[in-house]
Parts: sequence; C-alpha cells; structure tokens
Amino acid sequence: MSQSIYIATRGSALALAQSNMVLAQCRAHFSNRAFELKIIKTTGDKLQTLNLTNPNQTVTKGLFTKELEVALINKEADFAVHSLKDLPTELPEGLYLSAVSEREDVRDVLLYRDRTSAREKRGLAPNAQITDFPASATIATSSTRRQAQLLAIRPDLKTVPIRGNVGTRIKKLHEKPELDGIILALAGLKRLGYKITPEGKIEGKDVPEGLLATILPIDQMLPCVGQAALGFESRIGDKQTDAICARLNDLPTFHCVTAERAFLQAMGGGCLSPVAAHAQVIQNQLRISAVSFRDGKLRRTENIGPFDSAFELGRAAARAVGSPHCQ
Repeated sequence: MSQSIYIATRGSALALAQSNMVLAQCRAHFSNRAFELKIIKTTGDKLQTLNLTNPNQTVTKGLFTKELEVALINKEADFAVHSLKDLPTELPEGLYLSAVSEREDVRDVLLYRDRTSAREKRGLAPNAQITDFPASATIATSSTRRQAQLLAIRPDLKTVPIRGNVGTRIKKLHEKPELDGIILALAGLKRLGYKITPEGKIEGKDVPEGLLATILPIDQMLPCVGQAALGFESRIGDKQTDAICARLNDLPTFHCVTAERAFLQAMGGGCLSPVAAHAQVIQNQLRISAVSFRDGKLRRTENIGPFDSAFELGRAAARAVGSPHCQ
C-alpha cells in the first residue's frame, strides 16, 4: 500500500465526527490508499475564554484554521477538513479551497427550558418561538450574526457570549439559571447524533432532562456563510490531493458557498462579522439571500443568476447591502 494521506483536523468532538465522516468516504472511494487523521489543536481551541462577540477583539482571523494551514504548508498533512464557516475567505499563499461536502441542514436551533419541569420557573412550552420568551430574557450565543438577528426580532432580549463544545453549551444552559436559552447550528447537532423530535424535545447522549428545542426558520435566522458545509483546504498544484478532493466535492454546494464567500469577502469581514448569507439552487439557478447589520443598520437583499456567475452574485449582494469595499 502506498504512503498514507494525512487529513488535518481539530480535536473537538464535532471536528472529529466530521473528519471521520470524510475519512470513511476517502476509504470507500480509494480502497487502495491509506488515510489517517492528524489531530491539531488550534488557537481557538486554546483560548476558551475569548469573547468572540467583542467588536474590539483583534485575535480572530484563522482562530480555528491557522495551525492546520501551517501543517499543510509544511507538508505535514495533505488536506484539512474545516467547518467551512470557520475558514477565512483570504487563504495563505499556496493554499486553496479545493472542495466542499454536500451541505447538511443550514438552520439554527434555539434551546430552552421546559416549563413543565418542576424545577424551572422561566421555562417555555414546546415549539416556543423567539417572540415567546419573557421580557429581557437572556440568550447565549458567540455569534454576532445571531445576536443581531435576535435583537432585530426582540430588541429587549439580552445576549451574552458562550464558549465550549456542543455538549458543554447544553450543560451550561441546564446548570446556569441566568440563561434562558442558547442557539446552536442544527448541522452540528445532527452530526453529533442529537435529534430534535416533532414534539420539540432534544435527544442525544448526556442531554439533561427538562430541555426543549425549536428549529428556527431561515427567513428569521439567516445562516452564516458556509454554514453546514465542510471545506477541504489543500496545496495548490498537489495533483494527488486534487484527485481525492475532486471525488469528495459536491458541485451544487460548491457553487452556493462560492457566492456566499464572495459576499463575505466583499463585505470586508470574517466569520465573526454581523452579516449572513445563504445561497440555494432554485430551478437550475442560484439564489443568494443576504443580510447585514453593519453600523447598526439592517439591510437585506436577494439576487438570482446562473451557476457560473456565483462569484459575481455574491459581490452584487454585498453592493446591495452597502459594502464599502465593493462599490
């Protein structure tokens, strides 16, 4: 058997679940090759107390990707698997986004306490909406995008940052009475084996009793750029890795995230900016919806065009919401 192909990944539970999915696909498609995971701790994994919603925060770009990229550049790994939402639009010289996975469900999930639980006094009924929370309720999220969209619906809500893996965040909601709810990505929950039932219950490993969940509609909580897709980053000109990534690539998703990432790049921000975009394939065309909360102003747009204009569609969306970098 030829030399192993090394796949760089973070070591979080979600990153490992995602990378093991990719590992299984690689072994199925290339049974004559050996593949191994190379687990790398990133700056974002080390700085668990960093407030990602702080507008004055300077240590943000590449928080969850830089160390994986160093391994690629040094040829210590052949390609990296990222949650695409974490991958900056500007990549180091010599590296590129070579493929993306088929997208999971892009929606977000609102978790909160069940009011029928005897120990809870501020709980809600199943299938509760953002509008059902009591006045000045506290919702935890480390996303400026989610914060802005929450406050656009309910300006009275209080938002606070939260860090940690999915299990840790769910545990914090259960244990901290000052929290009324948290918001998580549905894709991550599903990849970790959690399930949201039609009755609004969340099921999965170590889920505390007395918690409920509501899947938020996209028109209410537009996802961040690249949400629910995995991005494969590799060296430019590496033909061996290119062949592998080409087999893993989902072309419709690639077109969609190309438009979204072009929007984000034109907005001049990273994954922590208060902007959101979601592209879909609609009747053989690409439709991108975008929103910006820059300067405290809400601006929305929607653009439709052919697949081969994905990049231009993204930039047009940025112009429509007032990008200062794309006039």
